[in-house]
Amino acid sequence: MLRFMVNSEGSLTTSGYAITIIAIIVLFLLGTALTGRKSERAEKKPVSPKKLAFCAMGIALGFLTSYIKLFEMPFGGTVTLFSMLFIVLIGNWYGAKTGILVGFAYGLLQFIQEPYVLSFFQVCCDYVLAFAALGCAGFFRNQKHGLVKGYIVGIAARGAFHALGGYLYWLDYMPDNFPKALASLYPIIYNYSYILVEGILTIIFISIPAVAKALNQVKRIATENV
Repeated sequence: MLRFMVNSEGSLTTSGYAITIIAIIVLFLLGTALTGRKSERAEKKPVSPKKLAFCAMGIALGFLTSYIKLFEMPFGGTVTLFSMLFIVLIGNWYGAKTGILVGFAYGLLQFIQEPYVLSFFQVCCDYVLAFAALGCAGFFRNQKHGLVKGYIVGIAARGAFHALGGYLYWLDYMPDNFPKALASLYPIIYNYSYILVEGILTIIFISIPAVAKALNQVKRIATENV
């Protein structure tokens, strides 16, 4: 399944790029339509250009910083320069629905960046669903310390999808010297090892008073009259 999208070297074919780009456009239009709706009793209001601009900026900054790799695991997975934070911020600013949709689009961009296809569900676990899960941070947007709480939940949810894919598709890649007593935990240990390292570094960074103050100011700007 989806083999026509990837060549023998694991890179996207022309058809693969075309289908992926079309999917991103469709998701963007769908997200625009969904996030522009309110409750049935509320007056319909289109998504503001400001909100679209900040969502696009979050995706762009996340994608850019994903190339700045502080550490790379042998079978996929990297510690980046806070790339997950930018998707979490969208959820924190605009809520879980917008954050999840932006995460979907970001996951597709990650698929373009470093595609690897074993099956359709593997792609969903490793790319689309994993990064969409970062948007779950939006469920904590109105709570005290909501950004930190949301970030922790978001990266934990991302790791869960990667671990699920690991159990289904990647156990054969477990090193021979890995402790046999922990073999059943290998996908969890492998995936959370790099996610938690970046997570800890990010939480330390956003907990710096000056950084926290700056992020609050940006949030006010991003959400004002939206």
